[in-house]
Amino acid sequence: MAKVDYEMLKKNATEIRKGIIKAVHAAGSGHPGGSLSAADILTTLYFYKMKVDPKNPNWEERDRFVLSKGHAAPVLYATLAEKGFFPKEELLKLRHMGAMLQGHPDMKRVPGVEMSTGSLGQGFSCSIGMALAAKLDGKENRIYALLGDGEVQEGLVWEAAMSASHYKLGHLTAILDYNGMQIDGLNDEVMTINPIKDKWESFGWHVLEVDGHNFEEMIEAFDQAEKIKDQPTMIIAKTTKGKGVSFMENQVGWHGTAPKDEDAEKALKELGGAN
Repeated sequence: MAKVDYEMLKKNATEIRKGIIKAVHAAGSGHPGGSLSAADILTTLYFYKMKVDPKNPNWEERDRFVLSKGHAAPVLYATLAEKGFFPKEELLKLRHMGAMLQGHPDMKRVPGVEMSTGSLGQGFSCSIGMALAAKLDGKENRIYALLGDGEVQEGLVWEAAMSASHYKLGHLTAILDYNGMQIDGLNDEVMTINPIKDKWESFGWHVLEVDGHNFEEMIEAFDQAEKIKDQPTMIIAKTTKGKGVSFMENQVGWHGTAPKDEDAEKALKELGGAN
């Protein structure tokens, strides 16, 4: 296996975070907090793990990624732009009338988006359909789905989790962006999801726990998940809401609030400048 360039991964993640800030600021609306928390997860997937081809987004043998927490679209858009699926200039048109990039991912309009998502839980269910199709077709495609911790309060998630285990979908790896916050406050105050590891295990999943900002831990987890053939894998990634921008970190208010000019300038400066 080729040596992992961790410095390049860090650079990619920083550029993705810059893209998130620029996009949400330009839109004047959007969800920066949960996008920033997931930036290192998507960096690991797109720049280390997944088989994708930006020049051929519909390549049949590609791996698939589904952003089940679709409101965090800025992190997916910034990642796809950084990977080369479309020009970074498109990020500055986020949520603008007629633009390609809207508030939730649209598989019909955006190269690299595998599933239109937004209603919480539905993207996860679709990822299970993709994994089941791959299994029935005898394909080796890997399917990855990212869920929010507030999202797993949805009953639909647990119906889907049960079916993935029943069909022994080893092709499927789900990641929980476990930052502890949702739009209305702390998970534990709104509707606790704990004991979360025990719950996924009880539904028949292989469960791993990682620091969602530690590339070494995530790489080890994704590599291990690929070796599990008769169970789906859930990677519980402990993250920090707003990670990378000091005044956004662990602040519920930045879940769905766009930075004003001064905030965006400050955030970009912390991330190493606007370029």
